[in-house]
Amino acid sequence: MVQATPFLLVLFLALGAQGLSVKKCSLTGTWVNDLGSNMTITTVNANGGFAGSYHTAVTATSNEIKVSPLQGAQQRGPNQKGQPTFGFTVNWSFSDSITVFTGQCFVDDDGKEVLKTMWLLRSRVESIKSDWKATRVGTNIFTRLQS
Repeated sequence: MVQATPFLLVLFLALGAQGLSVKKCSLTGTWVNDLGSNMTITTVNANGGFAGSYHTAVTATSNEIKVSPLQGAQQRGPNQKGQPTFGFTVNWSFSDSITVFTGQCFVDDDGKEVLKTMWLLRSRVESIKSDWKATRVGTNIFTRLQS
């Protein structure tokens, strides 16, 4: 029995580790990004769809910034492990442009939820000859805004 003890200890630790739960990241709530923009996502439905609002802190237009609607989807397949991928579109209420975001919801080493995103912003241009300057690309990091 003495020789079996180390084996049983390793087996117990291996089986016990599988029972440890990884903190899941939830998109629902209010977020702030590295530029100071605020985003609120309402409940994610059973199919992964969600809606919300986005209040940007930055703009390239001289128009008054207004809160804009967003629509999105979170990956809900069998491979979703609690840190889901997602995408959403913001239809800017104050300009002739639209932005699509894609990203992943992470739980960092301190247990805080973080959204790492990349975006494409498409602005309307006057002609096809100006198409070259119509799309911008960037990244943002969002953290949960504590209420």
